[in-house]
Amino acid sequence: MLVLIADKLPAKGLADLRELGLTVDARPELGADDLPEALRETGAGILVVRSTKVTAEAFEAARNLGLVIRAGAGVNTIALDAASRHGVFVANCPGRNAIAVAELTMGLLLAMDRRIPDAVADLRAGKWRKKHYGKAAGLLGRRLGLVGFGSIAQAVAARAQAFGMHVGAYSRSLTEAKAEQHGVHAYGSLEDLLSECDAVSLHVPFSPSTKHLIGAAQLAQMKPGAMLLHTARGGVVDDAALHEAVLAGKVRAALDVFEGEPSGGEAAFEGELRNAEGLYGTPHIGASTEQAQLATADEVVRIVKGYMDSGDVANVVNVVPKRETGWSIVVRHHDRVGVLASVLGALREENTNVQEMQNIIFRGNEAASATIVVQREPTDGLLEKLRAHDDILSVEVRAIGPA
Repeated sequence: MLVLIADKLPAKGLADLRELGLTVDARPELGADDLPEALRETGAGILVVRSTKVTAEAFEAARNLGLVIRAGAGVNTIALDAASRHGVFVANCPGRNAIAVAELTMGLLLAMDRRIPDAVADLRAGKWRKKHYGKAAGLLGRRLGLVGFGSIAQAVAARAQAFGMHVGAYSRSLTEAKAEQHGVHAYGSLEDLLSECDAVSLHVPFSPSTKHLIGAAQLAQMKPGAMLLHTARGGVVDDAALHEAVLAGKVRAALDVFEGEPSGGEAAFEGELRNAEGLYGTPHIGASTEQAQLATADEVVRIVKGYMDSGDVANVVNVVPKRETGWSIVVRHHDRVGVLASVLGALREENTNVQEMQNIIFRGNEAASATIVVQREPTDGLLEKLRAHDDILSVEVRAIGPA
């Protein structure tokens, strides 16, 4: 099987994939427009991307493709609906870059509080402005609010606490027990967090529900002079509204991600936030440490190995969760050619669709047990037909949940 790597992956990751017996075609220069032809040309069965967008056209062109892995956490750059239509698994590598992003978040927070980039720029220009830059508030005892509380936010919380900050978080999934476990205050609403914290750090994925989660109304709720940290995804913040708030002196901000940011490694940057005094920025480098890249590459290899060994895909994001309601038919049978085919044929005749299926072979390879999940209760006629088969030992029907 051929694996197409359409972004940079550490040499160790490439070598580990080859050790699995795979042919590896590494083309980090590929862009979204290049992918359809590259997939068609190579006949790749697995695609690994990081920043490169995977469009619906790419899935149309990729007849052999069975798995796409995003070497990172978010999957908003992948056309998930198209992947699902074509029966292609999509997986990601969540949490592998959490420490790297948390470290950059803390670096941006310190840079904002102490105005480090401005001081460095003045020194390089031959200006000694000790009096001007000696007015930082400091972090000890100040309140940091985390919007979202996944692995990155938890890593930020631990580091901020080491600086003596009081940390709180808002997330719809955050329980009091989990907050207590991490030593953070659980805010009941985003509004409460914004109005009470000296610094706010965003750690939510981009989706229709989080687009412009922080806009003009939310910025107005923040404390005067509060600091906003954004290392999540472009679009979570309304950049135009933030630009106005920063220029007005309402907030200060440090961002690693922007709306409409360039997709390549080298490009002109025309974002309106680039020259705003009171704003610091980095070019989407949150996950870009050697440690994070190696950890992500290891996860890519783990996902590929599982897919090749058993067909199971770790961290898959585009399959239906295991059914909580319905019916399962457990068929114990002789492990012989055609037995399962006859079972599936009987289901087809009954117009009963199979949702999930697993067949387990017993030692000695003489008998097996198949569990088949169907969407509606099997009829007595179907069960009688199955039980009449010479190679079927028994048939049981079990309700799944409140069917």
